[in-house]
Amino acid sequence: MAEHKSKKLPLRSEVETEDTWDLTRVFPDDNAWETAYKELLSEVKVIEKYRNKLGRSAAMLCKVLEFEAEFSKKLEQLGIYAFLKSTEDVANSTYQGMVARFTYLATQAGEYSSFVAPEIQAIPDDTMQKFLGNKKLAPYRIQLEKLLRFKPHILSEQEERLLAMQGEVAQTPSNVFGQLNDADLDFGAVRNEDGEEVALTQSSFRSLLESPKRAVRKKAFEQFYRQYEAHKNTLAATLSGSVLQDVYQARVRNYDSALEAALFSDKVPESVYDALLETVEENLDAHYRYVALRKKALRCKDIRAFDMYTPLQKSARVDIPYDQAVGTICEALAPLGDEYVDVLRKGLLEARWVDRYENKGKRSGAFSYGAYGTPPYIMMNYKSDVQDSMFTLAHEAGHSMHTHYSANHQPYQYSHYTIFVAEVASTFNEQLLSHYLLERATTKKEKIQLINREIDEIRGTIIRQTMFATYERVIHTIAETGQPLTIDVLRGVYRKLLEQYFGEDFTIDETLDLEGLRIPHFYRAFYVYKYATGLSAAIVLAQKVLQGETGACERYLDFLKSGSSKYPLDLLRDAGVDLEQPDAVRGAMQRFRSLVEELETLM
Repeated sequence: MAEHKSKKLPLRSEVETEDTWDLTRVFPDDNAWETAYKELLSEVKVIEKYRNKLGRSAAMLCKVLEFEAEFSKKLEQLGIYAFLKSTEDVANSTYQGMVARFTYLATQAGEYSSFVAPEIQAIPDDTMQKFLGNKKLAPYRIQLEKLLRFKPHILSEQEERLLAMQGEVAQTPSNVFGQLNDADLDFGAVRNEDGEEVALTQSSFRSLLESPKRAVRKKAFEQFYRQYEAHKNTLAATLSGSVLQDVYQARVRNYDSALEAALFSDKVPESVYDALLETVEENLDAHYRYVALRKKALRCKDIRAFDMYTPLQKSARVDIPYDQAVGTICEALAPLGDEYVDVLRKGLLEARWVDRYENKGKRSGAFSYGAYGTPPYIMMNYKSDVQDSMFTLAHEAGHSMHTHYSANHQPYQYSHYTIFVAEVASTFNEQLLSHYLLERATTKKEKIQLINREIDEIRGTIIRQTMFATYERVIHTIAETGQPLTIDVLRGVYRKLLEQYFGEDFTIDETLDLEGLRIPHFYRAFYVYKYATGLSAAIVLAQKVLQGETGACERYLDFLKSGSSKYPLDLLRDAGVDLEQPDAVRGAMQRFRSLVEELETLM
């Protein structure tokens, strides 16, 4: 397999086929997509023939649910192809156009089917109970029971239609941010510690912050944030628009707050959110201790944001080619059994699930995305000189195997697991990889590096994401009380959180409070807390599997196979962890504290 080494980013057309994902398993080519699009567009109104008929019989209700499931499957395939092609080069207008057309079709479908939910809600309770006892509706019983929970928040048919019609408009803040962040911002180039000029991008930024040379880190940080400073008012306006959209959607659907609206579908009580914030805040002294340790180890007069990612001791640059990373990951995941490992290895190496390396215009970051009946694709910007790239691959592989198992063990309507549980599967894999590497570390230096990496994983996934979750809650509360979210308000809120979460030893750069404007997840409100609860659960479940607890592996694999057949908290209880109790988060923070203490001893 080819390993991309050049410092100059290749054009998409220059990337070797074997390093890209195989989207022909969704559609053979763009023409096939066009044909499928036209066919589905012609079917978008068909659902109207069921209008005013859903309460007639269980058989009629079953027919409309079957139609919706089949239509949604086809729509998903259109969406995944268009979206994945658009990420290959975000400046490619052809695929941006495909995404826009898909969004239009999805909005149309939502508009024409907007009568379904309120019409089901209008079926008398006694009639619905009889329907639910009918064998024909057995495959949809859980889906219907979940829908019935929303009865207080479902509007009239006409109101639902109006909301569906504004679906495209509602995405405007997110779309504007995405285009600005991924396509329009030009960060220039930075010379690394070897004197080589490196394009400064969303992807290379983290790599440059890991540089052992402080001048490189400082230059990259300041040059990166200079672009956000130049566009701060636009970024503030787009984030404010997104928050206001959240508040509007919550109010129009009769929720007390945007937070309640976000938690409702997963049936997660606000007490779970509150407990996460409170438990992490109660343990911030361990984070201050780590900041102080890092300051001492790096011999800095002051420690700043650009000092928080570089290794704590000088070491040889890593070089982990993609194929080698796959081999290591598969060995680390061996406790999950041969079937899991064999499927994963084939997907990562032979079946072309993965779009491996960065190219000019490619979307930043990494993600896993698959539809029912398609491979569970992974987008990477893999870098062999960054060990974290291997962990990112393991993380996304966790998502993809979750998708694989759910799609192969659940009917379509229950195959889409929620984000809440998704972050368990991904960080579970990271836990096993960390354990595997630490067990095989032969030197003090290796142990320090791996312990430090695990500290940073918990710091980044639990502590940092909880800070983000607090930020989201505060700015939504401000908007809900009618106060404007100006650039000064947004920066002020974020700066206070930086002070609270990092302590007195940390020096806050003047531009660091702009970080609150550049996080893509803020455009999916109250999403980031799930990273923190997910890793907390993963730490518990991984320890159970690694310690060989009877049935732990089988329960975990059953969890991966369960999709959305139960509510997420119930699925996790079945797997062996109860997030309605604070024990998991406390355990994770205690793990963080013990790792800091161990690192102090080693250093």
